[in-house]
Amino acid sequence: MLNEPDEHQEIRDAALQFVRKVSGFPKPSTRNEAPFNGAVSDISDIVVRLLNELETTAPPKDRDV
Repeated sequence: MLNEPDEHQEIRDAALQFVRKVSGFPKPSTRNEAPFNGAVSDISDIVVRLLNELETTAPPKDRDV
């Protein structure tokens, strides 16, 4: 389960990178800002839901190790 603010930020950063790649825009125009940001938010929410619903018997990984 995701609880750490850093984990949510990492997911949002990945969603932003994905939307930039798919749309071809490093930064949206003012006119496209709302749908661009909406897509980032939707993708972030979907990834958080996915990660919260996945089941595993493996112990959590520690990226610092």
